Amino acid sequence: MNPVAPDRALCDFIAEAPSPFHAVAVMATLLEEAGFSRLDEGAAWSLKNGGCYYLTRNDSSIIAMRLGDEPLPESGIAMVGAHTDSPCLKIKPRPELFRHGYLQLGVEVYGGALLNPWFDRDLSLAGRVNYEDSNGKLQQCLLDFKRPLAVIPSLAIHLDREVNLKRSINAQTDLPPLLMQTSDNRTEFRQILADETRTRNPQANVGRVLDYELCLYDCNRPALVGFNEEFIAAARLDNLLSCFAGLQSLLQARGSKTCLLVCNDHEEVGSASASGASGPFLESVLLRLNEKCNGGSEEDYRRMLSRSLMISTDNAHGIHPNFPDKHDSRHGPLLNGGPVLKFNTNQRYATNSDTSARFRQLCKSVDVPLQDFVVRSDMGCGSTIGPLVAAALGIAVLDLGVPTFAMHSIRELAGSRDIEYLCRALTTFYSAGC
Repeated sequence: MNPVAPDRALCDFIAEAPSPFHAVAVMATLLEEAGFSRLDEGAAWSLKNGGCYYLTRNDSSIIAMRLGDEPLPESGIAMVGAHTDSPCLKIKPRPELFRHGYLQLGVEVYGGALLNPWFDRDLSLAGRVNYEDSNGKLQQCLLDFKRPLAVIPSLAIHLDREVNLKRSINAQTDLPPLLMQTSDNRTEFRQILADETRTRNPQANVGRVLDYELCLYDCNRPALVGFNEEFIAAARLDNLLSCFAGLQSLLQARGSKTCLLVCNDHEEVGSASASGASGPFLESVLLRLNEKCNGGSEEDYRRMLSRSLMISTDNAHGIHPNFPDKHDSRHGPLLNGGPVLKFNTNQRYATNSDTSARFRQLCKSVDVPLQDFVVRSDMGCGSTIGPLVAAALGIAVLDLGVPTFAMHSIRELAGSRDIEYLCRALTTFYSAGC
């Protein structure tokens, strides 16, 4: 059987990962199928050279690693970083809004979402549900309704003649989606969740739902679009595309170097959490690797970090043909033109001349085209987990991404060939370093 092409496999991966919790669960399944063993942060670890391991935190961040034969103080670690979260609408704790015979849900905007495209979409719900079972024990499970059950209808143009000239969105009043028509103002959202959880997880033994972390998502499946299928259209390309590429590259890598993939939650809201890149998740794993592989020597730990390199993979802004003036004319990446090295002199990206030169040499060796991105000098610049990791650990970091249109929209667009380019480059990095 022929392997699934990377672009189609990415579409399947995104379809199965409507929330960070689902993304981590899918990645964990793929790792276990490849022979990786799960580690428990709360248990003692027993590691061996050549071993493959992974662990999760909060079920929304994941680290996977393949231990090589080379001493870590001499070889360092080849690391790839990405993030599992995407801008979206999340359901509030007491979301029920009964108005004019409709039940709507109160929502909170997560991250810097582009809000206009959320209107008139078939929306579903997915995330984590925490419940009490019939024995009074606290449990949790993943829930995905997997069907259209909500919509945020636009106001007709007849009632807002200025809508195409100017439109502002009030996140409190304009975004609550319709869930159902009902004359019963006693309907409880938690009861709806309990019933759905019992239906989808009969073994769960659900008593009552206590809390949840749920997001709305577009039911429209990822697709290859364009006359020659040269584009991937999907939700959450930022940054599940990078999670997918990092995972596939780790699974395909061969060599004696120790390799690590970290996919953090909460990047879109600043990364300041226990499972975010500003938290201690990665550092704690590196310290334990040092303990198990280096005997806990502080000097060996610092030597290991000094020889390590992280590639922070997060989407880049492709030059938009309708808005070319939003780019520096010399730094406008094209979709399907290859991965993008991201530079910012104010350290919003962590790339420097040393890390970029090493990566350029690597990509040339495997025929991967590279592009450069620098934001216009009169515009603000976004950021990634790259500078956070560089500052916290003192390791060399490179910021890299695939060019994308409509970043932070409910449906984004990337080049279908770029995912293969990115996987080839990261697989070579994991196998040989740079």
